[in-house]
Amino acid sequence: MSRTRVPLAALSLASASALLLAGCSQSTDASKNTADTAASASAATGKKPAPFSKGEVKVALVRQSGAGDYFEQWGNGAKAQAKALGVDLTVYDAQADNAKQATDLSSAINSGAQAIIVDHGFPSTIQPQIDRAVKKGIKVVVYDVDQTNKKVVSTEQDDASMAQAVLDVMAKELGKSAKVGYVNVAGYAALDKRNTVWKSTVEANAWKQQFKVGKVTDSTATDNVPLVSAALTQHSDVTGVFAPYDELAKGAVLAVQNKKLQDKVKVFGADVSNADIQNMTAKDSPWVATAGTDPSAVGAAVVRTAALELAGQLGKSSVQFPAVAITQDFLKKNKIENMDQLRTALPALNLSKVSTADWIPNVAH
Repeated sequence: MSRTRVPLAALSLASASALLLAGCSQSTDASKNTADTAASASAATGKKPAPFSKGEVKVALVRQSGAGDYFEQWGNGAKAQAKALGVDLTVYDAQADNAKQATDLSSAINSGAQAIIVDHGFPSTIQPQIDRAVKKGIKVVVYDVDQTNKKVVSTEQDDASMAQAVLDVMAKELGKSAKVGYVNVAGYAALDKRNTVWKSTVEANAWKQQFKVGKVTDSTATDNVPLVSAALTQHSDVTGVFAPYDELAKGAVLAVQNKKLQDKVKVFGADVSNADIQNMTAKDSPWVATAGTDPSAVGAAVVRTAALELAGQLGKSSVQFPAVAITQDFLKKNKIENMDQLRTALPALNLSKVSTADWIPNVAH
């Protein structure tokens, strides 16, 4: 892509080839691959519209998944929602191979899919195939992809709200004129949006940014440890580090601990997953706040968005999923150890009212 998105979950930011794991896989038939045992669906009460009233609907999910359990949870939510809808879902996952994602997208077009969901990827690689799908009359919904076709529905985490939520906590924790560090990478759409909020927050609080480091690889957390460690060696007087992607935050946490600065330096991240919760609540963890969406709920909501678009009921070209702030204190106080417990404790993570209708059985997570 001209700019890549990572989940961050996603980046997540989401999601980019450098971010992704090596290898590739393809699974088919959501009814056989839901993998989300915690998900259940509320019953639909309305009459199914076409094409859902005419039998099985074929949908393809073309992914560029990356490291961490965010992507797994996102996929599980999407598969569970597809199963609840009775959708025949074929999943392609290029993982780190941009050329393969373009090939996967071509295969999805030729498979007879009535709708295609594109989860992350480089626009420069996949835009031609997206345009081809639209010309063939296939409904296309993208998640965390910068693309230019106006007939495509774009879905994404609200990256500005995500950054702002955690930076509001950081501002309260550090106060004005603090010396801070920054771990981020330019060129990823979600991270770039978070960077815009970072810049305005630094200015508003008169923070002194002492360093900026970061890179995205197939081992992002591990590969950022030496970068952040070297920066902390030169600037051990920083009191806070902002790393707006959970894999970057994990690297920053390890670096702070390796330098034995966890009593002096607080880490503020982005995204949330089971692994992130465990990291934040671990003994002596300097990761004190994050912000995120529920990846499983997001995956389900993207499938619902595609269903509404297929039925001609969506009525808009973009859908955003707002993020909420999550602090270490909140997790510990409520004895939260995983996403299931967090969903219960933080109802704001529930996207059950996003992209839904009375004919859609809504997956609960």
